[in-house]
Formats: sequence, C-alpha cells, structure tokens
Amino acid sequence: MSHEQLPQGVSSRAVHGGERQQRLGDALTVPIYQTATYVFRDTQELIDFKEGRIDKGEYGRYGNPTVHAAERKLAELEHADEALLWASGMCAITSVLLMLLRPGQHMIITADSYRRTRQFCDSMLRRLGIEVAVVPPGDPQAVEAAVQPNTRLLFSEAPTNPYLYVVDLEQIVAIATRHRLRTMIDSTFATPYNQNPLDFGIDLVMHSATKYLGGHNDLMAGVIAGSTPMISALREAQGVLGGITDPNTAYLLLRGIKTFALRMQQHNANGCALAAFLETHPKVRRVYYPGLTSHPSHAIARQQMRGFGGVVSFEIDGTLEQTSAFIDALRIPYIAPSLGGVESLVEQPALMSYYELTPEERQRLGISDGLVRYAAGIEDTDDLLADVEQALKVCL
Repeated sequence: MSHEQLPQGVSSRAVHGGERQQRLGDALTVPIYQTATYVFRDTQELIDFKEGRIDKGEYGRYGNPTVHAAERKLAELEHADEALLWASGMCAITSVLLMLLRPGQHMIITADSYRRTRQFCDSMLRRLGIEVAVVPPGDPQAVEAAVQPNTRLLFSEAPTNPYLYVVDLEQIVAIATRHRLRTMIDSTFATPYNQNPLDFGIDLVMHSATKYLGGHNDLMAGVIAGSTPMISALREAQGVLGGITDPNTAYLLLRGIKTFALRMQQHNANGCALAAFLETHPKVRRVYYPGLTSHPSHAIARQQMRGFGGVVSFEIDGTLEQTSAFIDALRIPYIAPSLGGVESLVEQPALMSYYELTPEERQRLGISDGLVRYAAGIEDTDDLLADVEQALKVCL
C-alpha cells in the first residue's frame, strides 16, 4: 500500500501502517519470524535472488519479516520513505555518525544533548580524527558561525535532554542548504505524534524506540528514518556493523505502537498539567517545558510541534539532599532512568546521570543539585499532581 493510499491520522497509521501485506496463515497480527537464516528452493532461486529478480530473506543479520513490518510502520509514522531498526537508540546514533563522517571532517552538535551522545562525539569521534563543535540549541547564528569548510553534519535533539530546548528546524535546514550539509534530528522526546522533522526538510530523524514508541519499558531499540537512498546505504552498513533488532523486540514494538497515539494524548496532557502546576509552586525555582510561555523555545515549539510530551524538568529551591528527599517522598513514579513508558519515572540528574562528576563540574554543564526530570506516564493527571504536591510539602 502506497503512502497516498494510507489513512492520514496518526492513530490509524499506528494501527495499520506497514501491516496490510498478506501474512502466514492469514493471522491478524504480524507473526514473530524466529529464524536466523532463510532457505532457497534450489540454486536457480539463489541466483535469481543475487541478481535482484526476487525479494526474499537470506540471513538474519540482513533482515527479518517481523522487523521489516515494524520498520514500515515507523516509516509511515515519520512520513519517511523507509526506516531502519537498530539494537538501541545509541546503536542507531553511533552507527549513523560513523557512516556519515570520515577522518578529517567536522560536525556540529547542539549543547544540552543526551550525555552519552555527547560522550561519543567528544571521545570516540575525536579519536578517529573527526572534529566536533558544540553550539547552543537556540542560537542559529552560533550554528552558522560554527560551520567550517570540512563540516558535513548538523545534529541536534528536539526537544533536548534535559532542558527541552527546541531547535528551529526550518532555520537548521536553511543553514544546511546554504552549506550543503546533512541534517539529523533526535526526535525521541517529541515522537512522531508531536513532530515530524522530515516534513521540514531534515535528512534523517532518529528515535530511541525504547521510549514512547515501545511505550511499556520492556524493550530496547532505535530507529532511523529518511529517504530510500540514505536508508539503503545505512542498511548495507548495518549488515557489516551488526547492530540489528531481533524479531521478538520488533513484535513488542509493533504491539506497543498500536496504542501509541492514545498513550501520547495522556503523556501530553500529564506533561502540560504537571508543568503548569509546578510553575506556580513557591518551592519550585524554575520549570523547563516547551508548552509553557516561560520556556525560551515556546514560540518555536508552538510553530513546529503538535504537543509537548510528558517530560518535565524543574529545579527545586533546595539542596541536593532536599531534592533527594522530595524524590523519595513521591509515591507514584519509580526512581529510574529512561522515559516514555506507561509508568511515570523520576530522576535527579546530579545523582542518576552525573554522579561521578564534582559539584563544580556538574554546575559547568548546567546540572544543578535541585534539578529533577519527571517523565510522566499515563496515570490519572489528578493523582500525579496530588502526589507531587504532597512530596513538596514533606521535603521542604
């Protein structure tokens, strides 16, 4: 079924996208094709396959029917020609950066990006002779000023982690067009429900499918979506690098995406309600949520996003210990990394992600002792608000 024939609604695409092909045994759900290799009826079929006359499986590292079904669905959600699943979000990012960049070249990444992405760029890419410039996410002038003759890629999250800055995608594309650069956006926090970077002219969009797409905190996967030529080249590289997704994970992802739109409605509602409540609370110093008019990226977010997600970052007016006491007093969210699942999760970045750094080093990175990242799940909004309110009373 072509893109033009598909239903246009996000929920319809989440349910039906990529699944209209005939299935083994006429099963309604896509089966788990638990196989490592594929057989050929005879030598002629093998030759026909090698010469491109037939399309079929060969070996598990080069593809799987369950995985391909999930990839087709993700491509529909992102308005992409194709999508490619990887073993994790970080596997997707690192593999693509290694494929797009060569020694002697240069890339630009916006600050406030996921710490592991920054760590890969700062250490491994530099070790390979690839230069990396870090620029503020809300400053297109700084982005353009960072472009060098050997620059090949602009990379940003939108929104960023943990302060939820939203880059202006149209400006990023305009800069890239002027300088003939590739563009890549990590849209994990936005999801295809709230934002489609490819519609703005971005070349590649990436998600940690572990988060909102899987939606149940029970799988790990990453996805890259884009044009057929780019995804085909990446698929060829994946056969060498080996960072594939297994069919069981792909099946869980397919099942999770069926309720993706419904879940995102509640994630968005909970995020907005939580941010609005926290912003008026006297014990909260500052709230970071692009749905608030007080956020520096609010105007851009309103222009290019349909919703603002379930992650709210905020700073408590207290010490490291008082912030920990607030988190311990919460009754609904679990203390854990990650986000985007049906269960609410909460973390204190100074301890969860930056524990090995000194307070001075954390401060230089903008990670205060009072910073909290709350990833709202799909629980009842009133219950989440009441829980946060009682925890603030207890700890401060």
